[in-house]
Amino acid sequence: MSVRIAISLTINGEAVHAVVAPRTTLADFLRQDLQLTGTHTGCEMGVCGACLVLIDDRPVHACLMFAVQADGCVVETVEGLTARKAIADLQKAFHERNALQCGFCTPGMLVSAYGLLSSGEVQDRDKIRDALSGNYCRCTGYEAIVDAIERTAGERQRATMGEET
Repeated sequence: MSVRIAISLTINGEAVHAVVAPRTTLADFLRQDLQLTGTHTGCEMGVCGACLVLIDDRPVHACLMFAVQADGCVVETVEGLTARKAIADLQKAFHERNALQCGFCTPGMLVSAYGLLSSGEVQDRDKIRDALSGNYCRCTGYEAIVDAIERTAGERQRATMGEET
């Protein structure tokens, strides 16, 4: 008889109640059970960053977390960020700077960039590179990605200053 555990969490603003095997990763739960396929599985060792999601507003590798560990948490995937238009400006900048090529790493890059921009800690390109250090991209060479995030940070900062004046 296989053991199953009941979990309750919030995913992309929706309450989710499920019963999962204890060793089901959060990435597999999101992809297979909930069909949220923007959470990619690449290395399954927390190295590539393709599986990044936000857990209680912090970027976390979903391949390294069991679904049962997310019980009671608020989880947001790239689909949730997209649906609420939280990354529309980032997506536009990625497109305009050609910062996406094969697209495999893009969801994780967007989640990392969103986490950095939300922290308000973008001071320079080195800070952006540091924030992306947990994301692996074989196609772009990162410069276009850094450009897109830097541009978005600047636009958000200008918009905030414009609102304050």
